[in-house]
Amino acid sequence: MTAHDHERGRGGYESPLGAGLDPARTALVLVDLMERMVALPLAPRPGAGVVTASLGLAAAFRAAGAPVVAVRGRRAGPHGRPPGSDLVPEVAAAADLVVDKPAMGAFQDTELHPRLAERGVRTLVLAGIATNLAVESTARAAADLGYGLVLARDAMSGLTAAEHEAAVALDFPRFGTVVTAAQVHFA
Repeated sequence: MTAHDHERGRGGYESPLGAGLDPARTALVLVDLMERMVALPLAPRPGAGVVTASLGLAAAFRAAGAPVVAVRGRRAGPHGRPPGSDLVPEVAAAADLVVDKPAMGAFQDTELHPRLAERGVRTLVLAGIATNLAVESTARAAADLGYGLVLARDAMSGLTAAEHEAAVALDFPRFGTVVTAAQVHFA
């Protein structure tokens, strides 16, 4: 793999972004934008910044007629769900579909893949918290399922800046196209 391959995304494949995303075949997937996750001390940007960037993407997707999916963790502990496990209200309001996930990634033991397939979705734009945990787990599974991936690096954050940067610089280019939220556009 060459440096040029990383620029092209998906390990040498052409970026699904190309001349613009097809709104009929693309979905925005917002991962773990729950109140307790957004409140964590995140880096390189605070949770509120991730929510703002994600809501900007959601507005663009809704304007284009493309679906917005919000994914939230539902791993109940011995005392039930921890406080703050609901989606940020603005994220919940922007979502066309809400998926509860019992694992780190959004595809394991959920209805996400069949629900996207019934809509004809083949490309995903990913955003959320934490970059190198739930977002990366979701990206890896999506790549394994054959989805084209666009990863909005400024609409996600990690528990540390180093973890976020490692995922964005080292891992994400192997299975998707890394861009800013402003670079996401429709044909």
